[in-house]
Amino acid sequence: MDMNEIKEIFFQECEEQLAELESGLLRLNDGDRDPETVNAVFRAVHSIKGGAGAFGLDDLVSFAHVFETTLDCVRSNRLEPSPEVLKVMLKSADVLADLTNVARDGGSVDQARSKQLIRELEALANGEAPPASVEAPVAKPVAAAPAPAAAPNDQGFVPVAFSFDDFGGEEETLIVHPTYDIVFKPKADLYSKGNEATLLLRDLSRLGEMSIHCNMDSLPALEQMDPESAYFSWKISIKTDKGEDAIRSVFEFAEWDCDLEISVADKGDVVEVTDANQPMQAVPFDLSILDDEPDAPLGVVEEEEQIAAAQERNAAVAAAEVASNVVQIASTASRAVAEPKAAAPAAAAQNTAQAASAAAPTIRVDLDRVDRLINLVGELVINQAMLSQSVIENDANGTSSINMGLEELQQLTREIQDSVMAIRAQPVKPVFQRMARTVREIADITGKSVRLVTEGENTEVDKTVIDKLAEPLTHMIRNAVDHGLEMPEKRVALGKNPEGTVRLTAKHRSGRIVIELADDGQGINREKVRQKAIDNDLIAADANLSDEEIDNLIFHAGFSTADKVSDLSGRGVGMDVVKRSIQALGGRINISSKPGHGSVFTMSLPLTLAVLDGMVVTVAGQTLVVPLTAIVETLQPEASAIHSFGASQRLISIRNSFCPLVDVGRILNFRSIQANPVEGVALLVESEGGGQRALMVDAIQGQRQVVIKSLEANYTHVPGIAAATILGDGRVALILDVDAVVSASRGQSLKLEASLAAAG
Repeated sequence: MDMNEIKEIFFQECEEQLAELESGLLRLNDGDRDPETVNAVFRAVHSIKGGAGAFGLDDLVSFAHVFETTLDCVRSNRLEPSPEVLKVMLKSADVLADLTNVARDGGSVDQARSKQLIRELEALANGEAPPASVEAPVAKPVAAAPAPAAAPNDQGFVPVAFSFDDFGGEEETLIVHPTYDIVFKPKADLYSKGNEATLLLRDLSRLGEMSIHCNMDSLPALEQMDPESAYFSWKISIKTDKGEDAIRSVFEFAEWDCDLEISVADKGDVVEVTDANQPMQAVPFDLSILDDEPDAPLGVVEEEEQIAAAQERNAAVAAAEVASNVVQIASTASRAVAEPKAAAPAAAAQNTAQAASAAAPTIRVDLDRVDRLINLVGELVINQAMLSQSVIENDANGTSSINMGLEELQQLTREIQDSVMAIRAQPVKPVFQRMARTVREIADITGKSVRLVTEGENTEVDKTVIDKLAEPLTHMIRNAVDHGLEMPEKRVALGKNPEGTVRLTAKHRSGRIVIELADDGQGINREKVRQKAIDNDLIAADANLSDEEIDNLIFHAGFSTADKVSDLSGRGVGMDVVKRSIQALGGRINISSKPGHGSVFTMSLPLTLAVLDGMVVTVAGQTLVVPLTAIVETLQPEASAIHSFGASQRLISIRNSFCPLVDVGRILNFRSIQANPVEGVALLVESEGGGQRALMVDAIQGQRQVVIKSLEANYTHVPGIAAATILGDGRVALILDVDAVVSASRGQSLKLEASLAAAG
């Protein structure tokens, strides 16, 4: 593995850490005060900083360091995560993501914004940090003794006394644990790669009682000092029951950049009874530079903050060690320290963390490999169908051993296909998290107060669908915030909460994924939309349109109700892009709007673009496939159940209700006159926004699992047809676009639908 591959793994990890960072900050913004949430946010920034230092990404390291320092103030309860604080941190998370993208792909970031946020983060860490609250049985914060005046030539380094108070108030039985002597001498590279000796010493102190001495014998005169070199070394004595491995794990990300010696000074294992009220003696600590780091004092760390982050270390760490001896790019795993008389909530938090760290192991696989596997499975499905078709044609009885073996092959093929599709299925959470940043940015531009609420983030869908969701969702959210939500003062006048809400939800329904974007704004101004459409010659002035038809006018290319062109709207390309993108995915989008109460945009998309279960039917001599997810039931119409309606419409009676009967052959222009319903079969289907319809076909050939092939990419767009497939006998069959056919049955021609799609 070369350095470029290791670096690519680092950036992949950064994506995960950035997602964890934003998710944690949003939970904090919603009122979550779980210490583990704060710890997860801190670890994410620390991991990015450590990896960036290994690759010399100075801008990323500098910003992450300031961000990490402020987060540590929150972690140590010295800074309250108020909405104002979290607003700065969410913006900082956005800048951190930008710096990561620039480091990977090149380009530049807004330096003015970055510097402004650094100043704000430093102000939060230094000026707005309240005193830490002390709760039993948490150890008291370590207080530094007054520093004596610096000698003329001591460069300002003075000893600082630290005291460690015991936890209990009664006589307790204590075990004298082994004592280890440690010699720690950093090399110059330790600092240039994002590591800091003070942080390593702080982490080491969490393992037990520690005394430390700083050796400054190598410190040169000021004029000879190299600011990038390391002159100090430390001799440390620590009493801990964690073992030598735990000590080495503290230095595991810096072991290549320091000289480290560990030896056992005392094996311990002596049981004593002591007075827990007697305080421990102060320990001299010759390291005043800790004053520059607003971290928690040495030896004072709550158990909840020490949850192991083993899942953050992965194959990239081992690869970096073996291939290039660079500093590993994952975060240092925190070590848990068992406190005497630990409270029950702390134990519960530890159990929760252990369960989280026991997540199923994963591996990284290049997406191209998965795509090739998907294609091969598709070919396997086709060949299995062809083989089955041949055997059926030559074995009329269907009892041969070959036929029975083919049934088992069919079942096995189906299981393989389901397993492979599950590999490429991913939750929509990453896309939803990206929308949070979009909402914040647009809210800042428009001066509106907006809150994004997401539901169903773990709903899984095919990776190819997820990759194409970001663009339409971005345009829809921009439209919802810019056009849908009112200004805060107007919302207050209307009796609404000044903070508008945008709700983004995902759920599975009938073999499809349904994504809804709702806002509690003013809704669609239909009079304004209608007048704008008349002005743009999209409709006639006397056109009689329903509310739904007026709402759908906003999807026309070049249509916008904005009074003037701005950075956000006015050019009429947003919702047009949304419709084209959704249609390209084989989906549909519908609008439901109530003036004064808001709008709901509903997108219905296929779970996968590779394979579907369909009903193979015959229409006017043509073979079609109807997606099985759209079919409610099949019917054999009787003459008494057929009723005429108007000049050319017909209805079918189904269980004391009437449903429009749609001749698929007539809609697709396969025949010029309507067929006799009694001679065919009716498929009761349910479309998005169109309700139920009974599609009339000539005959049903059977149910098949078919591989989807893009007709538009290989031929051209055909109105009413979603895609194509290859049947078992080698023939090409067209996959019916149920929603388009239903829309055509309601009076909108397929040619018009096609022209709108082409114009979009």
